Amino acid sequence: MPLKARSVEELSLASGHGGMVVLKDDVKLRSRAWFGGTGRNNFIYRSWLKGQGHPEDMFDGRPVIGICNTWSDLTPCNGHLRIVAERVKRGVYEAGGFPLEFPVMSLGESLMRPTTMLFRNLLSMDVEESIRANPLDGVVLLVGCDKTTPALLMGAASCDLPTIVVSGGPMLNGKVCGQDVGSGTSLWQFSEAVRAGEMPLQEFLDAEAGMSRSWGHCMTMGTASTMASLVEAMGIGLPQNGAIPAADSRRMVLAHLAGRRIVDLVREDTRVSKILTKQSFENAIVANAGLGGSTNAIVHLIAIAGRLGVDLTLQDWDRVGRGVPCLANLMPSGRFLMEDFYYAGGLPALLRELGDFLHKDRPTVNGRTLWENVMEAKNHNPEVIRQCENPVFDTGGVAVLFGNLAPRGAVIKPSAATPRLMEHCGRAFVFEDVGDLHARIDDPNLEVEPDDVLVLRNAGPVGYPGFPEVGNMPLPRRVLCQGITDMVRISDARMSGTAFGTVVLHVAPEAAVNGTIASVHTGDMIELSVSKRRLELHVSDAELERRKAELKTLAPVYERGYVSLYTRHVLQADKGADFDFLVGGSGSAPPLDSH
Repeated sequence: MPLKARSVEELSLASGHGGMVVLKDDVKLRSRAWFGGTGRNNFIYRSWLKGQGHPEDMFDGRPVIGICNTWSDLTPCNGHLRIVAERVKRGVYEAGGFPLEFPVMSLGESLMRPTTMLFRNLLSMDVEESIRANPLDGVVLLVGCDKTTPALLMGAASCDLPTIVVSGGPMLNGKVCGQDVGSGTSLWQFSEAVRAGEMPLQEFLDAEAGMSRSWGHCMTMGTASTMASLVEAMGIGLPQNGAIPAADSRRMVLAHLAGRRIVDLVREDTRVSKILTKQSFENAIVANAGLGGSTNAIVHLIAIAGRLGVDLTLQDWDRVGRGVPCLANLMPSGRFLMEDFYYAGGLPALLRELGDFLHKDRPTVNGRTLWENVMEAKNHNPEVIRQCENPVFDTGGVAVLFGNLAPRGAVIKPSAATPRLMEHCGRAFVFEDVGDLHARIDDPNLEVEPDDVLVLRNAGPVGYPGFPEVGNMPLPRRVLCQGITDMVRISDARMSGTAFGTVVLHVAPEAAVNGTIASVHTGDMIELSVSKRRLELHVSDAELERRKAELKTLAPVYERGYVSLYTRHVLQADKGADFDFLVGGSGSAPPLDSH
């Protein structure tokens, strides 16, 4: 039986054993196919590793633990993961395992163009093939920046070995002019203030260093914090994985404990598929609603579920999340940041408050059920983590919209939207693509009015290509100068998890594959009804068919390389934008020998 923990902070401590690990009788280590023999190939596998200074007893039947690291100087959010990896190694050694760190492609939102989403599937392939090709019995996934979490989980899920996710943690609160500011969210606010003439440019530039003042990922409830929290809610990360700041020593303790625990998971043969079930994904949907989490989580969780054969749909997101209150008073939906969230009690405190919505008996990687992990959690600041009787918003779930404009669905985040605009009918004002948007948005003579509905197309998975975070398009300068701060915006793109506004996203099918959004004309009337879950273009079926018949099928822009592969095989947003040939896993059977 697991040790009884005395507090939430100790929930991760009750794991791991010193010395050699005794495996269950029916558990066979994959690594023995490399290290467990006296033949020529076994000689090669052991000998070359011994050249790094590993002693003989590392090869005597210890579980080999891969530490999959997305460290990179080009990914500032993950720039400290080498240090985190060393702490994981300590834990693995203590528990009798043999840790081997390996790098994979790193995806950083702040520098990569055109969008990291273009490379999420490529990174997942890197992870999957690196795990399968090497003598690994279990893996610890070191993640941080937005796409690194889903990509590594997608790859590991395809192999289905014992796995723990360790996130790098959020930055410390930003500090500018004596105020807390949040990465992303405050940036969008400052940028619009500069465009409206309300903030001097130098003041905007002076905020750069204060906004990002420690290592770690965005400290708002953006995509990185959302995915780190959902990892915890699904049980594939240790308690408090979601919120411990990157600069807090307790983040290193968590990494150390994960190293211990992964050896136990190998001993118990607890694979990803035993943790990530349909009910675990539904717990993540509840957590996302309670957090006011990123809409990007929809695409990522559907893709991860697809690798495991779990049928997770847009309808599940609407069904499970509807009625779940948003309790986390965090930017962009609220006013606090992740550092405050951790000090208030973190995800365990929030999940305890949401207990009536959860599948409480789901197993987690520390050997306890989800409810056992959170049932004694304390809420130290009810203003940061609200109670169900006093929510930030009555419902924090994602609303999934259908209609002739989005036959396969579109999504909106009500907690980030303006209430009066969630029931709206207005004239469409169409931007053909991102280039058209940038070319015209600041034109003072642009014939656009505050009640219009901005439509951006050709920014979906195929059309951009890569499905960028441009859905929260800036408001036209003409409208900003009237004091308007929000408009209904509709696109086949995504939106940064740190952004806000009445923004309809992920319209499927996208314009590049001749979805209805490709046939919208400026001047058409569009109806948005979040309460009725409807997104309707007020154009007759006959007229739509006529317009669609006039659309041209565009020849592929990219004829070689990865981007060509991407545009030919990426699925639409409602299917997680994974590759069609990657849905479902391939397992972890050792490949043929290399010599």
